This record gives sequence, C-alpha cells and structure tokens, in this order.
Amino acid sequence: MEYLKIIAFTHKHIDLKALGKLVICEQTLDDRLRNIQSELNIKEIFYVGTCNRVEFIFTSSSQLDKSFISRFLHVLDMGLPEEYMEKFIANVSTYEQVEAFNHLLRTSCSLESLVVGEKEILAQVRRAYEACKVAGFTGDYMRMIMNRVVKTAKEVYTHTNISRNPVSVVSLAYRKLRELNMCANSRLLIIGAGETNNNIAQYLKKHKYSNFSVFNRTIEKAESLAKELNGKAFHLDELTNHKEGFDVIITCTGATEPILTSEVYTGLLNGETGKKVIVDLAVPNDTALEVRQNFPIHYIEVDSLKEVARKNIQERYDELVHAEHIIEDNIKEFELVLRQRRIELAMSEVPKKIKAIKEKAVNTVFANEINALDEEAKAVLEQVMNYMEKKYISVPMLMAKDILVKNS
Repeated sequence: MEYLKIIAFTHKHIDLKALGKLVICEQTLDDRLRNIQSELNIKEIFYVGTCNRVEFIFTSSSQLDKSFISRFLHVLDMGLPEEYMEKFIANVSTYEQVEAFNHLLRTSCSLESLVVGEKEILAQVRRAYEACKVAGFTGDYMRMIMNRVVKTAKEVYTHTNISRNPVSVVSLAYRKLRELNMCANSRLLIIGAGETNNNIAQYLKKHKYSNFSVFNRTIEKAESLAKELNGKAFHLDELTNHKEGFDVIITCTGATEPILTSEVYTGLLNGETGKKVIVDLAVPNDTALEVRQNFPIHYIEVDSLKEVARKNIQERYDELVHAEHIIEDNIKEFELVLRQRRIELAMSEVPKKIKAIKEKAVNTVFANEINALDEEAKAVLEQVMNYMEKKYISVPMLMAKDILVKNS
C-alpha cells in the first residue's frame, strides 16, 4: 500500500456549507479527474462526494504536503476565492499507505460518518468507485482495494450491532419532520430524485403520506419516484411555474447554487402566508440564506442533526471497538493478498516463456527427431509435453506463494 493516498475534506473539520463548495457535479467530474491525473502524475483515482465529505482516493508517489494539496485544488479548478482555498488547505485531512487504507475501511463501515451505523455510505463509496472505473480512472490496484472494502464492511454490518436500528441522516430528518405533526394529506414537494430523497420518500409512504409532486432534472427519475409514491412528476425547470401550493418541501440535489431562491420560493407560496416546512439535505444547501431569514419556516438541515449524531456515537461505542478489530484483521489479511498479487503479476510472463521454450524444442531443436516418429508416438509426446507445460507453469507460482505464507 506504499502509494495509496487520500485527500479528505469532512464534516469533522469543515462547516457543511463551506464543504458544499467542493462538491463536483457529475457533468464536470471526468474532465476534472482527467486534469488531476495528467497534471499530477496520478495513475488511479476515484472521487467520493456525500452530504458530509468530499474525498479523493488515488495512487501517487508524491508526498501529501501543503504544496501538493494546494496544487491539487488549483488543478481541480472549482473556481474558489483564495480565502476559501486557504481555509480548505488548512483543514484538509490526508492519509497515506496503511493509514489511508484504514481510513477508507472506517469510512465505508460508517465509523467516520456523521451518523455512525448508517449503511448508505458503503453504497455511496461503491457507486463512486464504479463510476470512475467505467470512466477508466481506476485499474487492478483499486479493484483489489474495493473488493476488500466491500468484504470488510459486510463483516462489520453482519457481525456487530453497529447498524441495528440505525439512525441515519434520513431517518433523523424524518423524525424531526414527524415531530411537527404534519397531517397525512399535507402537500409535499420533493426536489431531487436521488438516493437520499428516495430513502426519505419510503418513510413518508410507509406513514401514509400521499400528496406528492416530484421535481428533478432528469424527468425519467422524477417519473420513477412519483410512480412509486402515486404522485406527479415534473422537470426541475417547471418548479418556477408550480402554483398548487405546498406544506412541506423536501430537497436534496447536486446543485452547486441554491435552487430555492426568494423569487422561486415566493412563487411556490402563491400568496399563502402560513408557516411552511423545508427539509434540506443537500450539501451545499438548496435553500438560499434569504429564504431562511425572511420567511416563516421550520427548517431542517444536515447541520442541525449533529447533536443527535454525537449521542449516536456514544451509544454505539462498544460496537465501534468490535468493528475496529474486524478492520484491523482485514488490513493484515490484505497485506498478504497484495504480496500474492505482486507475485502473480511478476510471474505473469512465465506461461509465455515456457510455451516459447516448448515451441522451440518441438519446431526447431528436436524437429527432425519428432518428425521421424509415428503418429501414435507423436500423440503421446504431445500429451507429455502439455502435461509438463502445465506443471512448470503452476509449480513456481505455488512455491512462491508457499514461501510468502511461511515468511509472513
């Protein structure tokens, strides 16, 4: 794990609103990662962006000092003012080698989450990796890393109670919403049809809420969620024309600028003056500051859930210890797996060379002698040669692995 590196910006050191400025939209992700790869000589990389963390997992021989972090952010080119750049550089978390692997395992097992025990993070990491894999940003090394990440997380969720009765960000938000005693026929506008809103929609559906309007940039996703909720689907552009009023807005999009501006919000109110509810689980927030300040609303956001999350961590302390033991065991196992893989790669040329020796022996060195044999003898010789070829290929590999196991 000599070259494994992680640059992480998380809720532990950076305000969630500021953290949102580092979230990369899907449309520009490939170009930004491609620039990082070419400018910083990075072989494999993938990006994880969630509601409380932005992380880059990559391989590099460079040292993760302040100069490298600064260059990384400048090449990333998020259009940030210099004061923000300095703030992010001052509050970045960096991990290298085994420490980086440990951090990735802890993150995927939700030990580093705002709410410990939520399983969503594993799915988010896997999707982030798969997207970068499809785009060609990862290779064999990250494949092995992710296989071990998934194995470890499944063991933690299976053999500990860390996720029993989980209190995820979504369930915490829903609990806050339920405390407001909203009636079942409340008019709900859902903005965004991603995983977070799909999850919270399941809670709403389960508790018999039924009046839904779903808005999303991709109309197919809006239609899919609306169908599940027996609601109406709209393209996000139609939000400004929605005149049917609302009681609750639930919003979580990947937008880098607020969607609910004063102008949009006033239009949605359509003359109504009562106190409304906004559940904003987006990072950065989908709700503009002036809406929160100038309108009567109950406002629920990720930031407001931190205290409950801290209590959650305390309640699960014993399970954290158990989970950390599982992670430690997997790190030790993986070091041996990596060594075995290095042997496999180093000896990948052995089959080719043995085949070349066999072909030279048959076609050149002993060609005359073989041609003098009858067909039956030639067939027996071919069987013998094939048998020896397979054994000569497998024996060195098995011996090398045996030596590796004994030495470890």
